[in-house]
Amino acid sequence: MAHYVGPKNRLSRREGVDLFGKGNKLRRGTQVPGQHGAKRVRKISDYGKQLREKQKVRRMYGIMERQFRCLLTEASRLEGNTGENLLRLLEMRLDNVVYRLGLVPTRNMARQVVGHGHVKINNKKLNIPSYQVKIGDEISLSESLVRARENLSVPTWLDRQGIIGRVVSKPERLDTIESVSEQLIVEFYSR
Repeated sequence: MAHYVGPKNRLSRREGVDLFGKGNKLRRGTQVPGQHGAKRVRKISDYGKQLREKQKVRRMYGIMERQFRCLLTEASRLEGNTGENLLRLLEMRLDNVVYRLGLVPTRNMARQVVGHGHVKINNKKLNIPSYQVKIGDEISLSESLVRARENLSVPTWLDRQGIIGRVVSKPERLDTIESVSEQLIVEFYSR
């Protein structure tokens, strides 16, 4: 599937947070992107808040609108809270798991590493970034691409020894680091 390849700092400035985990400080962080920034401050509507939250999550995980909508449909079919199910499905994507294990520094790099075939699931090469990992899956990098960062806090639903990681359980809402209001996203799509 496709993914966004345009200017990334512009998207972070638009949302007001560092979406891509590079640790960059947002230069001109108070201004939205554009030639002269925002002309005047406008009150944002409920629809605007919902849209901004949806766009923030989409851009954070690096997926396009159609795939995001399909994930939301799948989340609504599952038992439990739709918003939490959506975040769980996003966290269980292969590119996100590689990022969460600390094998690469950013989600974009994780997507590229997976797409180039450097990741193995249960000792089988897999190059699909949107693959949904399952409990008990073992994720490892190929020997030619060892970049694992040390002293990184791995979420409780993952376990890592060296360059090999394992999915121990499903992620819970408390395991997501980002400040996301999933209820706004569900409300946006329920219109």
